[in-house]
Formats: sequence, C-alpha cells, structure tokens
Amino acid sequence: MAGDVREDNQPYDDINVTPMLDLAYVLLVVFIILTTASVQGIKVESPVTSAAENLAKPQTRAITVTRQGDVFLDAYPVDMAQLETRLAQFKALNPALPVVLKGDAAAQYDKVMQALEICKKLGITEVGLVTKRAQ
Repeated sequence: MAGDVREDNQPYDDINVTPMLDLAYVLLVVFIILTTASVQGIKVESPVTSAAENLAKPQTRAITVTRQGDVFLDAYPVDMAQLETRLAQFKALNPALPVVLKGDAAAQYDKVMQALEICKKLGITEVGLVTKRAQ
C-alpha cells in the first residue's frame, strides 16, 4: 500500500501541450479571418468637394471605377453586365438598396456614367458619390 501512495504523488515527467497548441491555432485562424475580412474595397484617388460628408448606411454596396477604367462591385471585379445582374439581386433582397459610387478623379467618365445608368435602370435611388473633403 505504501508503494501505491508514493506512485500517485510522483511529479509528471512531461506536460501535455496539445490543448495549448489547439488554442494557439484557433486564435491564429480567427486573427487571419478578421484581418482579411476588414480589407474591403479598392483604393482610388477620390475627387475633392466641399459638400458635407455623407455616412454610408448598412448593407451599402460600393461600385468602384479605377483610373484604368476597371469596375468593381465591393471588392470584386465585374463588367457592366455582371454589375447589373448583381445589383438586381441585391435590389430584390433590399428594395431601398443604398449604393456608393467611388470613381477615381482621373477615371473614364463614360464608365462612371454607365454605372449610374445601371443604378437608374434598376430603380436604385439612393446613390452617393464618394469624394474627399476640400481643405
């Protein structure tokens, strides 16, 4: 009996680190997902205006026209037909769909007008133009 008591009180020779590694991997995955999810939209050089700043509403979709004339819906490249199809899908889910149009100051005016015409055709009335505030 004395031998049994002594074996129960012996210190562990090694520590099981598997639960700690599992936690570290979960935290790493969460960090990666949150970091990549926060990156949204395409960076463009917005034109300057002295108008008051409008705040984007939830569920807002962003149409971006780059300097080269590329068109993006949120952060995804689209052509005009895809833009119309996807906006129509979003409009079906939310009849009061707000859209913001971010056009580069040196972008092709024709592409910006095509995007506005698509919004008009779909009956999207809440369209905001993104600009920089004048100093």
